[in-house]
Amino acid sequence: MAGFWGKRKRDQQELAAQDADLAKRAGAALVAADERVRVTADELVFAEAELGDDATAELRTALAAVRTHLGEAFRLNQLNYDEIPDTAEELRTRNARIVQLCDWAEDLLDDQTSALAERIARARRAPEIIAGVRADVERLRARIPHARDTIDRLGARYAREALAQVEANPAEADQLLGFAVHSASVAERRREAGQREQANLALEASAESVRRAATLLDAVETFEVEALRAESTLAAIVEDSRGDLVVARNEPQSAGVVAAIAELQAALASLPAAGVNTDPFTQLSRLRDANAGLDAAIATARERAARPIPSIEHVHHAIDDADRQLAVARDVIAGHRGWIGADARTRLAEAERIRVDLDHFLGMPAATVTVIDEDHREQAMAIARRVAHLAAEALQLARRDIDSSRPQDPWGGGPGWGGGGRRGSGGSDVMGGILGGLVIGGLLDGMFD
Repeated sequence: MAGFWGKRKRDQQELAAQDADLAKRAGAALVAADERVRVTADELVFAEAELGDDATAELRTALAAVRTHLGEAFRLNQLNYDEIPDTAEELRTRNARIVQLCDWAEDLLDDQTSALAERIARARRAPEIIAGVRADVERLRARIPHARDTIDRLGARYAREALAQVEANPAEADQLLGFAVHSASVAERRREAGQREQANLALEASAESVRRAATLLDAVETFEVEALRAESTLAAIVEDSRGDLVVARNEPQSAGVVAAIAELQAALASLPAAGVNTDPFTQLSRLRDANAGLDAAIATARERAARPIPSIEHVHHAIDDADRQLAVARDVIAGHRGWIGADARTRLAEAERIRVDLDHFLGMPAATVTVIDEDHREQAMAIARRVAHLAAEALQLARRDIDSSRPQDPWGGGPGWGGGGRRGSGGSDVMGGILGGLVIGGLLDGMFD
């Protein structure tokens, strides 16, 4: 018994220590959150001066929400020290709520201030950024004559369609650089006039224009390299395509292979003669597509050659068998409507639905179709076999339901009324039962004579 009371006392002491630690944490969290609100309010003033009211609207809203919820935390803390005595559970609940509110306030302010930190830093470095923009403009303008020379050199080798994506890049880059210089000047003037928000917008537009101009000029140099690579790849693919045509003529000449060979030959014939400006990207893309189509057609032809195609007679036999199975199942189920369960009727309905799908697949009634394309024969046979299988299942389930619905032998001698033996159908069972009863009656009479 002493051990029980000792354990209970230790538990109470541990809980009291935890409550005391929670109270200290709540007090420290309140002080830290209050200080954080004060510091953030000062940062908000500086941010508004640097970025303007619109850019700092989210931080202003977050700060107002934090002040509202911290007011609740201070009221809870005041209840802990008023003249009304509180239970340990009440104190514990209030302190936990205070810690929760303070942690939420810290996290919210951290998110909002970190989102503005980079923009504030950029705004404070505006003079440095403007100087960097002007230096980048001068450097990029020096690249424009070289880019124009590159376009002229490429124009002598490649078709105009190939150069359409980069032909206007030097002129567009020059225009963007002029806009960047103008935007930088606007940013300077607005900053001197105290219009920080407009100054920052102009500065961002200036930096973005410089970035886009650099991308356009880089694209000209990249195009020259990519065009050379495309020409080299095109020559290799032309050689491979001619070899693929030789191999393809020895493959099974299905309709798909013949069409793919014709497409690849047309792609090779469309290549311009030597000395004519070309579009290597378009030609390379067409040859790749034609080669891929030929490979796919050959693979399909090989697969079909390895798998014999059923004859039209076999397909007709499968369709006829499916129709017979379906007719038998339909007649049995229709003749015993009150005895057939849901399973058999479901199988029959599914078989009839798939039989209709077979007609749609062939585009005409399957029973009267005379010609079926080789590509469709195997699938048509599979559908017909599926119909026959479902119809057979429906018939089997229907027979089971009919057998289970017939009356049993009143003498306990097995199925039917005649005892012993397998049940027939209709009047045979009745007659067998009557004959069985007469035989049994005669035997009994003989025993008592």
